[in-house]
Amino acid sequence: MKTKEIKDLFLKFESITCDYNGVECWSARELCEALGYSKWSSFLPGIKKAKDACREAGEDVEYHFADVRRKNSAGTKSKRETSDIMMTRYACYLTVQHESSRRKEVVFARNYFALQKRSAELIEQRISENERIQARSKLAETERMLSGVLYERGIDGKGFAAIRAKGDKALFHLNTTLLKRQIGAPASRPLADFLPLAAIQEKEIASERTAAEVQKKDLRDQKQIEQEHIESNAAEREKLKKQGITPEELPAEEDLRKVERRLKNTGKKQNKNS
Repeated sequence: MKTKEIKDLFLKFESITCDYNGVECWSARELCEALGYSKWSSFLPGIKKAKDACREAGEDVEYHFADVRRKNSAGTKSKRETSDIMMTRYACYLTVQHESSRRKEVVFARNYFALQKRSAELIEQRISENERIQARSKLAETERMLSGVLYERGIDGKGFAAIRAKGDKALFHLNTTLLKRQIGAPASRPLADFLPLAAIQEKEIASERTAAEVQKKDLRDQKQIEQEHIESNAAEREKLKKQGITPEELPAEEDLRKVERRLKNTGKKQNKNS
């Protein structure tokens, strides 16, 4: 997500915060709208699942999800009452976990409600960290798929490692050992755990393309497959260069293992502080 999108959503979510019996809350109906839902009925299943999760966690559901009646304008002369739910931050946190992550508003909300101290900058950092984790997971999945394709063609783990190293050299113009040394990554750890988001994404795209081309051309010779992977990574390098990015000059990022532990601990603290 872009910085402006995050700041705009931050202001929107801050504007619908309210005090209910001395507790910071959000109206479920206003939250529904902020998350981009056009129908209240589409939002209710997520609330039901969140209530179940709250109950399973041993929390007081009625405290975190307080049923209320609110008067809404139904025209210039009349008002009507509608049902609503005043939700604590914890309730909101549980609810957005059950909404579709394809919505950018939901991605934002998951991070917004996970932080006790809310600021646009902290949320932007957390979203960026989550994007890196997801990209790394996708890369691992794609590389497993590529490894399986190559195994069917008689290429073992050692051969796959050699092919992957050739790809890294084409993408970064440095071999894997030198690049790890340059960014301070331990020799025993995967390079991708220390790469920035853009580099992880390009590695994943190159691996996916290699797998597709190997199957399409029915390549079986390791040298031919190496060349295919080199070309795939070289194409991604050119894409980054056109954006003014030199892959090997990108700064190293924090070890993803540490990032994942920190994000998991944040979730645990949210539950504990509920």
